[in-house]
Amino acid sequence: MSVEELDTNPLPCGELALQTIAMPKDTNANGDIFGGWLLSQMDLAGSITAAELATGRVATVAIEGMSFLTPVHVGAVVSCYCDVLEIGRSSVRILVEVWINARQDGEPIKVTEGEFIYVAIDANKLTRPIPQ
Repeated sequence: MSVEELDTNPLPCGELALQTIAMPKDTNANGDIFGGWLLSQMDLAGSITAAELATGRVATVAIEGMSFLTPVHVGAVVSCYCDVLEIGRSSVRILVEVWINARQDGEPIKVTEGEFIYVAIDANKLTRPIPQ
């Protein structure tokens, strides 16, 4: 998937799952928000959605195809949207998009997206079926 394909939809896809504020402690050496922090927020958002679908504990098993489109500035409201792509017997594949609002005019800006795959697990950390 190319960067151009990632930013073809001018509005978020899916449901708002997580919103937070990018803080100074989350910056890289250039003063922008560190990509690892953003990835962490995406994983949290996806796991919230996956756990609701699985009605219980889930674990992240894979992350596919992320591209960063624009830097995130300190103070930006970071919004993570989740769209369920596929539910399998014990796994769920979720598209997570991250959006911020531009400093100048408040217009929404897509920052990144990625596919996250989660598996439902039981109390013994073994794979379990997702209720259908």
